[in-house]
Formats: sequence, C-alpha cells, structure tokens
Amino acid sequence: MTVDLHDYVATVENFPEQGVNFRDISPLMGDGVAYKQAVDAIADFAKQLDVALIAGPESRGFIVGSPLAYTLGIGFVPARKGGKLPRKAVSASYTLEYGGVNELEIHEDAIKPGQRVLIVDDLLATGGTINATREIIEKLGGIVAGVAFIIELEDLHGREKIMEAGEVPFLALMEY
Repeated sequence: MTVDLHDYVATVENFPEQGVNFRDISPLMGDGVAYKQAVDAIADFAKQLDVALIAGPESRGFIVGSPLAYTLGIGFVPARKGGKLPRKAVSASYTLEYGGVNELEIHEDAIKPGQRVLIVDDLLATGGTINATREIIEKLGGIVAGVAFIIELEDLHGREKIMEAGEVPFLALMEY
C-alpha cells in the first residue's frame, strides 16, 4: 500500500517564530506505513550510490538515518552537537536558520578514508547543517555520495548551497 506522505506532515503556523510555517513529520513517524515508505524510498536511492555509511545530524537526522542504516545493513554515523561526544572528534560550525552559530562533530574514527557516505535529515532548510556534516566527512577522508531528505523547503535555497560545495546526488521526498 502506498500513501501520500504529504498527508502525514502537520503544518504549524507561526512556529518557532511569527511568519514561519513549521513542517512537523511527527505524524509520518507515528504511522508505520508512512514511515516505512519514506525510509524505503531513501533506501532505494542509497542503493544506487553504493554507500558504506549513513550520516545524520542531531537530532532528527537520527530519526531518518538509523532505520535507513538498519534497512541497508550498514553503519550509522551521528553528527552530534558540539561537546556531546566522549572521544576525540572533528568539528565544523554553521549558522542557524533563525540566527546564531552552532557546531557539529563526528568521532575521528567513525569514517575511514574513501568510505562513501550518504547524509540524511528530515528536512532541508538553509543547508547549513548538511554542509557542516559534509565538511566533517570530507576532513575525515570520506566521500559524500549524496544527500537525502524527507522534506525540502525550496524557498530557503538549501539545495543550491549544498551544490555550491560540490555537486552530489540529491533526493527530497517532498517539497514545500
């Protein structure tokens, strides 16, 4: 059975600030059929890219990346917020969508040189989080094989910012 994933996205107006329409995938994750369909669609994309690892930024990248890695039978690499990892890590900073700066980090031994990595997240906004994750993967010698999202917010031009760092295969299951 195939469902329209748009039916499982709640729009919350004026959140987290006035004039912003927040796209909430909680209903999608709460429905086994819709969640599986989304993960399976990204898995089909990943299989074409011959990836060795899935990487996802904290925290909603974990929600997409963990079941995806499990489905593919490969490892998952969390890109954690700065200061959260217990061992030596490599980091990169990025500008937040609503102002300010944040940092992501990945353990230095999580990715071997030459490993192909698919970066996944629930939603693509400005591309800052993905580009920071990409920067870390590349510092570690990994190859970003592609990027995938459940939702892309087209008006924020995140796709263009990702491609400015270098063309990679791209998948968004839904655009708003």
